[in-house]
Amino acid sequence: MSHHLLTRHRRHVIVLSLAGVIFWLNTQWIIPSASLQTPTPTDDGHACVSCHKSIVQTHLRTAHYLSSTPARANTIKGSFRNGRNRYVYNDHMEVNMEKKNGVFLQTALFNGSLYESEAFDIVIGWRKGQSYLYWDNNRLFQLPVSWYAPTDSWCNSPGYPTNIIYFNKQVPGQCMECHAAAANLYTDNNGAVTYDRNTIVLGIGCGRCHGDPARHIAWHTTHPADSLIGKFIINARHLTRQQRLDACALCHSGFRKPLQPSFTFQVGDTLDKFSEPNYDTAATATLDVHGNQYGLLTSSKCFIRSSALDCSSCHNVHVDETGKMETYSQRCITCHTGKDQPSCASPAIRQMKEVNNCIDCHMPVLPSNKIILQINGSSAPVHDLVRTHRVAIYPEISEAWLKAHGH
Repeated sequence: MSHHLLTRHRRHVIVLSLAGVIFWLNTQWIIPSASLQTPTPTDDGHACVSCHKSIVQTHLRTAHYLSSTPARANTIKGSFRNGRNRYVYNDHMEVNMEKKNGVFLQTALFNGSLYESEAFDIVIGWRKGQSYLYWDNNRLFQLPVSWYAPTDSWCNSPGYPTNIIYFNKQVPGQCMECHAAAANLYTDNNGAVTYDRNTIVLGIGCGRCHGDPARHIAWHTTHPADSLIGKFIINARHLTRQQRLDACALCHSGFRKPLQPSFTFQVGDTLDKFSEPNYDTAATATLDVHGNQYGLLTSSKCFIRSSALDCSSCHNVHVDETGKMETYSQRCITCHTGKDQPSCASPAIRQMKEVNNCIDCHMPVLPSNKIILQINGSSAPVHDLVRTHRVAIYPEISEAWLKAHGH
């Protein structure tokens, strides 16, 4: 090959290589699991997408899948811009959100001097707000400042004081159990929790509810005609009502008293063998709206009267349906239907023939008395607003809704 041809060949190789790198960088957003975490046998972004592409693609946009992610510029929603990157406790203490040498940091200052600085390592939450975790060797701790979506502001992290900077709130296994798909951890006699960092799979992926897909994939790869029944995989349709409820109650029934180590419960198990309710199950109507959707739902008349109702009756966990009142209301109407139209006790609603929003009256957004935040720059505490899952009649709220809609 002549020198000219060799030079041109090398140039083509370099151009193609650069094009490949650019293509790879610009396609990482297509399958977030490829960039957000190391592939594992239970990593649905890789294992399930070949056969269940549409379900995987919609699931990757859900709050479940995005319940934890690595801390990066595209996953941290709080602002790092000057003027919006400070959380001020008082005249002496503040925390600045900053980026140095490619690392995002929460840097605490006391009387203008450095007090402590820790990195954003893991993002918890996506839609309503975010809290952040940092690694100290093999232990996880919560950073003192979080982000609150309704005001797009920094705030104190839930459970943290508002008058002193504190970095030492460790993250127990129960927290990660509800925000990650898998992790190996150890809790010593003093309550200190250490994690095997190589085993953490962030986000709630397919494998968390359907089990390890390895045998399932191996079987159906070698038996492509056997497609009517998914083998070696958990299908919710084949579970009992209580098994389906337990799968959700693991994380949606508040903090429970553990009987077994975190991450040992599997969908299909009996939850009460792994943890016990940490609330009075006979007084569920008094529960705070934050955290215990299971307890609130099971206190509802529609749940008590229906032997078939469970979480999946209203929620499609594979799709982000945030704010789609009409979609949820149509699911209410499957049971609450009169002879010719949806039934409702309110004459005004019957006159309006309102079928697009049962939710705001019967499952209203209510202030939590457990999650109370101090927004940066505000002296008044803010109660987090959470939609109650106790389906009921709320006369004052319904009256306010009607008034707001001209009735």
